[in-house]
Order: sequence, then structure tokens, then C-alpha cells
Amino acid sequence: MPKAKSIYDKKARPFDWLIHLFIYICASISIFLLAGIVGYVTYRGIAAINWNFLTTVTSAIKETFGIAGNIVNTLYIIIITLLIAVPFGVGSAIYLNEYARPGRIVKLIEFTTETLAGIPSIVFGLFGYVFFGITLNLGFSVLTGALTLALMVLPLITRNTQGSLKTVPASYRSGALGIGATKWYMIRTILLPSAMPGIITGIILSIGRIVGESAALIFTAGSGYLLPKIGEYGEGLFEKIKQPGGTLTIQLFLWMEKAKYDEAFGIALVLLIIVFCINMLTKFLSRKFNVNK
Repeated sequence: MPKAKSIYDKKARPFDWLIHLFIYICASISIFLLAGIVGYVTYRGIAAINWNFLTTVTSAIKETFGIAGNIVNTLYIIIITLLIAVPFGVGSAIYLNEYARPGRIVKLIEFTTETLAGIPSIVFGLFGYVFFGITLNLGFSVLTGALTLALMVLPLITRNTQGSLKTVPASYRSGALGIGATKWYMIRTILLPSAMPGIITGIILSIGRIVGESAALIFTAGSGYLLPKIGEYGEGLFEKIKQPGGTLTIQLFLWMEKAKYDEAFGIALVLLIIVFCINMLTKFLSRKFNVNK
């Protein structure tokens, strides 16, 4: 009998080597591009970053020049946006994956979600300004910006959660229901913990989009850079929600318009550090919540 051929006995073709070379070149270009951007931004922005730059706001009277107010505004936007988007996003995914019957309605909802994810952010900004700012009379405020960004990140959270729920084996569902557990108890104690790595990834990726967004916030949140005036009982923290609040990206855009390039690159470096920390946090939490490891 002739000896069975093994895949290890096959000879490499010249075309295969060419494809491998092309793949390595593409990967190298990506690495060099990232290194070049990070290196140039660090070179231009490192001189502008100091303690006063990070802990003060720009004031001609006090002769200070900083981005503390923009950092606080960014944190406000992130927290409020997630408080709005996460419950709706996760709840929508649970409904689509566990309760809704496959059919036209589910397909329509999924198509709507995908379409919503592809709408340009400037269109979201225009809608947020007209609906939240004018119709609901919220004006230029942190709340208007957060509501607008919630619409933007809702598809991302929904699709990531839905994809994570689909990866949970069907035997988990049938086993839990077979021993008498209710459907909601099964979802709460088995499905959600099993899908938690993907859900956390979607939420943190949404934070990355919130941090880097500027077009939608120009129309909705404004460009205020002052810190909230906190009273004796912390009442100023809630008043800030109704006031204009420019994020780091908005301030970067404004300083570039005023030709303050060194300070703008300083903010760009801060944003790169934030994005790097978000990526590291994504990897850490995905491993921590991975129940199948």
C-alpha cells in the first residue's frame, strides 16, 4: 500500500512565501505607524505636562494654565453615559437573545442597531442638539452630551453583549431549566456570569469611544472648562450636570484652533495614556471574569 501523504511532506510553494512576506510587511507597517504616532505625540507633548497642567484650570487672574476642568468633565460624561447606556444595552441584548422569537421583528431590531452604529457622530451631535438641547430645553450641558453619547455607544454594548450570550453553550440553559430554575434566575446566575468577559469588553470599548469623541460633543456639551463648585454637602456635583462641560478632546480642538500646539499635544499625550490604560484594563478584566479558563 502506498504511504499516506502527510501535510508535513508538502513542499512550500514560492507563492506561499510571498504571501507570508506580505503579511509580515503589513504587520510591521502597523507597528511602525503606532510607534511613530506615539513617539511624535510624546516628543511634542511631554514638555507641556506637569502637575499644574493636570490639576488647575486656565485662569488669567490666577495665571494658571491647565486641564483639570476638562478631565473632570470627561469623567462626568463617561459615568453618566454608562449609567444610561449599559442597562439599556445589556437589557436589549438579553431580550433579543433569550426572550424574542426569531423572526422579522428581531431582524428589524438587529438591522436598526447595526445602522445606528454606522451613523456619523456629527449627525448624532446635530440630533442631540435639536432634541435634547432645544426640544427638552437642556441646552449646552454635560447631560445633553451624555444622552447623545448614550445613543452612540448603545449599539456597541448591545452587539457585544448579544455576541457574548450566543457563545454560552445551550447545555447551560437546558441544564438550569431542567432542574427547575426560572428563566430569569438562569440568566442572572449562569448566562450573565459566563458572558461577563464580552460584556466588560463592550463597556470598556464604549469608554474608549466616549473619551475620543469630539464632533457630537461640540454641538451638545459645549466647551466649559471650569471645575464644579462643591458646597459643604457636595451639592455642586449635581449642578455641574446642567452646565456646559468641554472634554479633553474638545479642549484639544480649541487649542489647535488658537495655535497652542504644545498644549494640544500635551492633551493628546494624556488621551493616549488613557486609551492605553483602557486597553490594559480590558485585557485584565476579560481574564479575571473568564469563567472558562
